[in-house]
Amino acid sequence: MILVLRALGVGDLATGVPALRALRAAYPGKELALVAPRWLAPLVELVGGVDRQVHADGLGPLPWSGPPPETAVNLHGRGPQSHLMLAALRPGRLLAFAGPEAGVPDGPPWRADEHEVDRWCRMLAWYGVPADRADLALRRPAPDGFPAGVTIVHPGAKAAQRRWPVARFAAVARELAGRGHRVVVTGSPAERELATAVARAAGLPGDAVLAGATDVGELAALVAYARLVLCGDTGIGHLATAYATPSVLLFGPVPPSWWGPPPDRPWHEALWAGPRPAAGDEDVHPALAVLGVPDVLAAVDRVERAARHCPRVPVQRHGHPLLPAGRLGP
Repeated sequence: MILVLRALGVGDLATGVPALRALRAAYPGKELALVAPRWLAPLVELVGGVDRQVHADGLGPLPWSGPPPETAVNLHGRGPQSHLMLAALRPGRLLAFAGPEAGVPDGPPWRADEHEVDRWCRMLAWYGVPADRADLALRRPAPDGFPAGVTIVHPGAKAAQRRWPVARFAAVARELAGRGHRVVVTGSPAERELATAVARAAGLPGDAVLAGATDVGELAALVAYARLVLCGDTGIGHLATAYATPSVLLFGPVPPSWWGPPPDRPWHEALWAGPRPAAGDEDVHPALAVLGVPDVLAAVDRVERAARHCPRVPVQRHGHPLLPAGRLGP
């Protein structure tokens, strides 16, 4: 068995797809198990190639009763806690970044200023497992239950510094609705109040608020068939990349070169004003605050124009074309 640790969120799983696909290709006859939060299960299905999910919310002892895995792979972090979590299972081999204090003396060095996709591809390449950093597409789910062709405005993010102001999201949503876009506002259950505030200020109908009404699989389906995604530096932006859905992403504390969409796909655009001194924890980051409504609307025009003139069919590089997902194995 190959056991892979990636017990994080939507964007973390999406940026780990090339590494997961590389491991699937490198160990075709082995069971591939992924350690990830239970709520991510619908999205894990859309990755393909994962035989079993081991449910875990973050780091800590795993509920493990089987034999030691043949190979354990740390796609979670640089250790030592994540290294030790896997080492406790006594795997035959541990693929991870160097961490002598956690029993990994000879792995590749960690780099802070590296794109998240490239980080894990580089780590695997050091161990002789080649990965294709462009292999980001997810399987396309069935378009059941939610509208197609919508423009998604997603104002939330985990950190306050990564949230563009409500009034500006609302101004863009109002303008796009006036242009004929069917705008919906998404988010987690905890972000429903935020989404409602954006929709109300934009003059959208009450049923435009979908925050808290979708699980992660339903959100993926909504993105897969959407017209456009507008969001901050957060997980839904990676879903837009996975489905080649035109997107405008607003960056603040970190540069797009660490977490942004591939720069060679002009139907995705990451707006970033460059490095700025950090604000307080509860304030919008200065690099995000300087982005105005006209900047975002101009980016929307560019990505929609690019989408009309560029082929955008996502291709899964390993395995079958991107058809509706099946079920994970037992």
